[in-house]
Amino acid sequence: MDDLALVLVGGGARAAYQVGFLGELIRRHPTARFPILVGTSAGAINATYLAAREGSLADAIGDLVEHWRRQRVDRVFRVDTGSLAGLVARWGVRLLSGGATFAPRVRGLLDTAPLRASLHERLRPNHKGEIAGIARNLEAGRLRSLAISTSSYSTGQSVIWVQGGDLADWNRPYRRGRRVAITVEHVMASAALPLFFPAVRLDDGWHGDGGIRMMAPCSAPIHLGARRILAVSNRHRGITQEASQPVIRDYPPPAQIGGQLLNAMFLDDLDHDGLTLQRLNSLVRDLPPHRRQGLHPVELVVIRPSEDLGRLSLEFEPQLPRAFRYLTRGLGSRETTSPDLLSLLMFQPDYIQRLLEIGAADAVAAGGRLAALLAPEAAVSSDRTEWRTSR
Repeated sequence: MDDLALVLVGGGARAAYQVGFLGELIRRHPTARFPILVGTSAGAINATYLAAREGSLADAIGDLVEHWRRQRVDRVFRVDTGSLAGLVARWGVRLLSGGATFAPRVRGLLDTAPLRASLHERLRPNHKGEIAGIARNLEAGRLRSLAISTSSYSTGQSVIWVQGGDLADWNRPYRRGRRVAITVEHVMASAALPLFFPAVRLDDGWHGDGGIRMMAPCSAPIHLGARRILAVSNRHRGITQEASQPVIRDYPPPAQIGGQLLNAMFLDDLDHDGLTLQRLNSLVRDLPPHRRQGLHPVELVVIRPSEDLGRLSLEFEPQLPRAFRYLTRGLGSRETTSPDLLSLLMFQPDYIQRLLEIGAADAVAAGGRLAALLAPEAAVSSDRTEWRTSR
């Protein structure tokens, strides 16, 4: 059946957790397929790579695991002292200029040219910028559709860019879908963390991180025909006592405030989506088929890290490049016990390896739920629907 979707949400370097999870999932279920792939922010990088890699899903995930194992900060953004000092200086002049025309234009605190070069190397776009592997997988039937999201700075809308499927463009007040041939620039825009990474110009204006206005991460796969959804979050859901413990002692530093804002934008939406699906599934089940007006139940399984990935990043912070470490400490990354902002930018091999291991262990722990979702008899053409989460 081709009604199974994989949803990979944002989270910067935390997206390595998704890859570790998928590596163990495919090891245990070597024939698994995800015909519908949906990605946001760093999750868009993973989803696009899986959509573009020809061959088996197992080979694609294996290559993605190896790619993340070799990841380093300087393969994502420039971290030499000169480049960082220049960027900080331009920000300072811009802030103090009072809007004067002579002020330098600032397009991000970090230079992401290394990430763009890495994506070109891995995704191999053609002379038109299109990622040919996606089209070939669609034609071969290995893929039904790929969707990635960006946030339009011009309109404030969330934009879902879709390749494949037979769905027409759609519009909602703050969300719209566009059929395109996805390029590296779409992926760069989806992963452009606000303020830190520069916005990217697409055909209708400037776009940034897809998580900013992504209030319904499961909307796109449902539009694309999914009846079963596996969503992999990068945010640990702590127990009540743990969640109530303060992580700072004094006035909140910028790193703490920024981390909370990014969590609210990128990492909290699956809970709301899950509750909405629960209610809709209940309503649909209570209606006879002829009165459902095309609606059908959707089964959603949400996987979450068993550990706090923000808190974990503190263990690996001393190994960051010196210039970048100096910048993050200036933002207060050492003044909180759970520096979520730091973890989003922690493209450090030892930290990434730990995330891969946690993801694999969580796939083992979720084995029963995954088997039920992936098995053909788990499809919800019947009335058996649930919203399940793994902690």
